[in-house]
Amino acid sequence: MLQLQEPRKSGPIALFNLGFRPFFLLGALFALLLIGHWLPAFQSGWTPAHYQLGLYWHGHEMLFGFAFAIIAGFLLTAVRTWTQVQTPFGWTLGGLVALWLAARLLPFIPGTPALLLVVIDLAFAPLVALGIGIPIVRSGNYRNLMFLPMMLGFFVANLLVHLQLLGITENSLMSGLYLALYLSIAVITVIGGRVIPFFTERGLGGDTQCTRYPWLEKSILPLTFLWLLAQFWPGGYIAMALSALLGVANLVRLAGWWQPKLWRYPLVWILHAGYLFVGLGCLLQVAAFFELASHSIAVHAFTVGAIGGLTLGMMARVSLGHTGRPLTVTRLIQLAFVLMMLSALSRISVGLLPLEQMQLLHISGGFWMLAWLLFLLRYLPILLKPRVDGLWG
Repeated sequence: MLQLQEPRKSGPIALFNLGFRPFFLLGALFALLLIGHWLPAFQSGWTPAHYQLGLYWHGHEMLFGFAFAIIAGFLLTAVRTWTQVQTPFGWTLGGLVALWLAARLLPFIPGTPALLLVVIDLAFAPLVALGIGIPIVRSGNYRNLMFLPMMLGFFVANLLVHLQLLGITENSLMSGLYLALYLSIAVITVIGGRVIPFFTERGLGGDTQCTRYPWLEKSILPLTFLWLLAQFWPGGYIAMALSALLGVANLVRLAGWWQPKLWRYPLVWILHAGYLFVGLGCLLQVAAFFELASHSIAVHAFTVGAIGGLTLGMMARVSLGHTGRPLTVTRLIQLAFVLMMLSALSRISVGLLPLEQMQLLHISGGFWMLAWLLFLLRYLPILLKPRVDGLWG
């Protein structure tokens, strides 16, 4: 099914040359449109077809629509670099994108059979796993096989959501959404540990050296997966303890990567700022356990701060690097980074600032939409056009 031969030339439109192009473009557009639709829908009590409650649709699409699209685009691109084996491109990649897009649009088409939507939505994760798994196995790059069970985890999470919506189970939906959220944080932890210190050293240049603690790097991934599993363990005390431990571990990890001059390099500081919300989200989980903060605040520290901030920063850098362009961003993209952080800070301030909930939701959503709009204005031609150096990608 997969085209694994190396292409020889690129046409004038390069959208389906490599996975990051269509998924970054459509993921950014979807992030903008999703919140643009959700804010008035939430206020009006909108009830979507199949998803039953607006909150269910919002959570599902933020995770399986937006976040997973960016994860898929990144992995389909990174695996090609790691393995030197071609990942899906052309018609194969286009078919994968069409499948993702169909799952986003079908809920808005009256009369769509629920089972058809479920099958299409569930098919995406296994096909992404196939798209990255074949190159990993063929190249013997077994270090990255860990991403295959993660893709399986996203499939299981999505299945749990749809089983309740189909009436087969009674209370699996929220478990599926939380599993997808925590898997997204696990992916961020794995990829962030590889690329943030590397991008920091490359971006700052000179003799910059990030501190990596060997004991922490060996333990943080097992700790992350224990934390993920503990979220579903009855009682909550084990989960609370592991959240506290993982929160501190991530902040210590980030402190080792810190460099005083990184604030002068937007493509670097946005990654640090986004990763900060991983540790902050874990600590907010502890606060929520002791009823010192809302659980929703911890969730949105993960989703808006960590996922939003890191996807925006990674998309900006990866899109430049894989199209042969200089690793510098315009003032509009710098503004987009600031707006994303303001979106996260305002969203986790619900209940803390003297503003009504809906006011803060609209403020946060406005910052979010402006950030993605600025990204699209700058990166639309970059993602559509061939590499400037004439290479494939």
